[in-house]
Amino acid sequence: MIPTPSPSTNDAFRPPELKSVFTGEHAWCGEKMMLSRDLEGALPLAGFFSSPAFTAALDRYAQTHGGSDRRAIASMWSLYYFAGLTIPFIVARRADYVLPVDLASMTIALAEDGLPRAFGLETEGDWSETDAADGADGYVVPLVHRHLAAVVAAMKSAAGLAPKLAWNNAAVYIDYAINATAPAGGSDDWAARPLFEQPVLADGTANPFRGCLRHEPVGDETVCRRKVCCLRYLLPGIPSCGALCALPSQRGEAPPKGH
Repeated sequence: MIPTPSPSTNDAFRPPELKSVFTGEHAWCGEKMMLSRDLEGALPLAGFFSSPAFTAALDRYAQTHGGSDRRAIASMWSLYYFAGLTIPFIVARRADYVLPVDLASMTIALAEDGLPRAFGLETEGDWSETDAADGADGYVVPLVHRHLAAVVAAMKSAAGLAPKLAWNNAAVYIDYAINATAPAGGSDDWAARPLFEQPVLADGTANPFRGCLRHEPVGDETVCRRKVCCLRYLLPGIPSCGALCALPSQRGEAPPKGH
């Protein structure tokens, strides 16, 4: 009889399959973040924003959904981009797992209407060796320096999207992910608060998210508000983000779920 080889002692330290990182209410993240080799229609993100592919994506979105204000179109496109990128990253990071989100090594796939559909990674990432107590401002450091800063600059150059607006768009989804995955019983009911109040990130660099969101009392409730409007009111058929909106004239009774 041929003996069955025992598993290597190193197996326990290997990174898990990517989809296994995303479970429960965030299982959908596995459809937004996968290995590039598994992503149909993958385009390299390196150079994407300076290529005709990005312009064509914005054009397709405008043609499909309507709207002529290029800033608003680019802003709406970026909301989908930042949601698909940052939520899976933070969810994984809460599980002590770091996804390799370097812009130059990633890919993107677009939906038929030009919006971002999913992202591709070169590898599955690895376990984190940093202290989970670093908190929200530590979690986002790789996102900021390896990906977001370059994308914010590229969107300004290619589509005229103001950096302060782009950072605010990213902030909304980072805020959601940090709060949704925060351990129960925390001392602050706004787990992401430090990220929006501290002047620097955990590595000592300037914090681009400072002031992007704030909590304000409204009657008997506390609402979260953006600093900069995402301009969705300039696009036909797009509902208001309600109380979250930076513009009083555009606020509804409550923000729609997810924004």
